[in-house]
Amino acid sequence: MPSINTYTSLLVAAPVLYPLLLGLITLALWNSRRWQQWVNVAGSALFVVIGILLLNTVLNDGILVMQGGNWRAPFGISLVADVFSAVMVVITTIMAFAVSVYSVSSMHHDEELQDARRSIQFAYYPLLNIMYMGINGAFLTGDIFNLYVWFEVMLISSFVLLSLGQRKFQLEGTLKYVSINLLSSTFFLIGVGLLYALTGTLNMADLAVKVPQVEQQGLVMLVSIFFLVAFGIKSAVFPLFFWLPASYHTPPISISAIFAGMLTKVGVYSLIRVFSLIFVTNVAFTHHILLWIAGFTMLVGVMGAAVQYDIRRILSFHIISQIGYMLMGLALFSPLALAGAVFYIMHHIIVKANLFLVGGVVERVSGQFDVRRVGGLLNAYPLLAVLFLIPALSLAGIPPLSGFWSKFLVIKAGIDLQSWLIVFVALFVGLLTLFSMIKIWNEGFWAPAPEDAVPFTERLLSRRNILLILPVAMLAGITLWIGFYPEPFFQIAEKAANQLLNPNEYITKVLGVAP
Repeated sequence: MPSINTYTSLLVAAPVLYPLLLGLITLALWNSRRWQQWVNVAGSALFVVIGILLLNTVLNDGILVMQGGNWRAPFGISLVADVFSAVMVVITTIMAFAVSVYSVSSMHHDEELQDARRSIQFAYYPLLNIMYMGINGAFLTGDIFNLYVWFEVMLISSFVLLSLGQRKFQLEGTLKYVSINLLSSTFFLIGVGLLYALTGTLNMADLAVKVPQVEQQGLVMLVSIFFLVAFGIKSAVFPLFFWLPASYHTPPISISAIFAGMLTKVGVYSLIRVFSLIFVTNVAFTHHILLWIAGFTMLVGVMGAAVQYDIRRILSFHIISQIGYMLMGLALFSPLALAGAVFYIMHHIIVKANLFLVGGVVERVSGQFDVRRVGGLLNAYPLLAVLFLIPALSLAGIPPLSGFWSKFLVIKAGIDLQSWLIVFVALFVGLLTLFSMIKIWNEGFWAPAPEDAVPFTERLLSRRNILLILPVAMLAGITLWIGFYPEPFFQIAEKAANQLLNPNEYITKVLGVAP
């Protein structure tokens, strides 16, 4: 029987190593599309089990640490699973499973991908799993330089996925995506170098101890700005967001969904991690900047969505606006605010990815993403209308869905701290979000179909489409579960927030000594 330490190490490393293994298996099945897709579905189901097991162990036993090669921190490579990172891993596995099922139908019935199939389409599943490896590596790493490495793993796999299909507008979007993310990586690497020069360490727990001891705190604040810019670009915050609406609507919809759900949240996760663990010596300065960024991010994102009619573009701009609420929770930096930020991330990943998947179903049955050219979906496909309304109303914060509770938590935290301006902005943005969702409903579902619209011929629950509906229904069910039974999710978010605000346990578990 393996020792407890061995079991813990394997459990912490599994969310990183398992998608690498699954990616290699699907790569070995390059010449068999059917085997490749179904092995990936089965493997993604096991991935969910691994994520849930990790979260359950962390909730019961506390923070788990794996020291690579048994080298003690800060000299070795550490993987650390606290409640926040374990929650993010679980959500990643759920999204991986939903997208893998959806992809069985969407990726292999897309007529526009016909020309690309022979050359690159079979690379889809290996690249997807390598991206999951990078995402989970970023969530679990305890080393700031390794966080940079995992970001690069995500970048390499994601830009190939973004260009899948090789259409001109995709390549344009990919170029913008890669260029701005390389700029982000440059700021990140400069920040890492300066931080090492100041402290002599890159282990995040060790940095939490040594950064407050640096005499030149002005330099520490300068370094924090480098990280703010680097992670701000990856999170698509104001004014660094312009690359996202220019690229996220271009790839096949299953890729858009996983990008929308996960990639920007890795940036948000990184912001929360470093500005609650490392850069906390001058919260009045750093978090005040974050609060202003949060407000402008909310406003610019929702206003951009208000003038769009393509479902993918509307949802892309709403990614930006909703990031603002998460930053608001970090900027307010109270227990309730941070719990609200964690809760908001849990809710938003599920809802946003699901809305993209619904958009893919709309395009499948109507041939259009432009809601002005669709119409009549309510009468033709009432089930699809219900599956759209659940995540759409949740995104807008309508009670008692999950979005209401997440908005309530961060707004309540703002009221408690008497931050009236950001509270007003958050409420106003919520109304404009509802306006955007109503626009999709009115144009695409409620209004009659325009005269030049293609007649609906698809059966929603046909054999060809059922694998599109199942993951959409699963994610809608999770949204209802969080909304009608929020207490356990709030308790998890509250525990994550307490660990973020009181990092002594994190530092002690990683370094082996109390700070």
